[in-house]
Amino acid sequence: MRRIETIEDLEALYDAAVPASLSKVADHLTPSYRRWVEAAKFCVISTVGARGTHGTPRGDIDPVVRVADPHTILLPDWRGNNRLDGLRDLIEDPRIAFLFMIPGTKTTVRVNGKAWITDDADLRASFEKKNIQPATVIVTEVSEVYTQCAKALMRSGLWDGAPLPDGLPTVGDILADMTDGALGGPEYDANYEVNAIPRMW
Repeated sequence: MRRIETIEDLEALYDAAVPASLSKVADHLTPSYRRWVEAAKFCVISTVGARGTHGTPRGDIDPVVRVADPHTILLPDWRGNNRLDGLRDLIEDPRIAFLFMIPGTKTTVRVNGKAWITDDADLRASFEKKNIQPATVIVTEVSEVYTQCAKALMRSGLWDGAPLPDGLPTVGDILADMTDGALGGPEYDANYEVNAIPRMW
């Protein structure tokens, strides 16, 4: 199997970039991009560090990030599994990428930039929900914003409400597999959402 190892060999396999894919790129949150990002309650952040790369889903009942200004977005770090993969990455390498998604639309918005983490008391307090504050806030300095081609969502039918594939493993199944039955199983799946509600924020 041939491995492509040069940019020249790669580019030879593709046509030139579609003009619209270049003209839609901004170096800050324009008014339209800002409205779009402020409507999103879900995103995936991507980071890279000494332990590898990480893609982390983030979601909220409100907009998932707060736009501080056209060059800065704030992401509260709500309770999760405490692996801290992405946060450790940002300490080592500030590069970050966001993919914002809104159910029902095939548009996605990407934001790239450099991020740092703060535990500033006033900032954390400004995100408080149900008397709980995020442990930290990720501050991202925006360097690039653009919409992503809709074809991936069109091809996958992501929002079309298709039934789940037969035999799709649940998290309980995967945990039971990974721990020889010590964790997970049907009880884990049946109770997860109820158990998670008190730890959402």
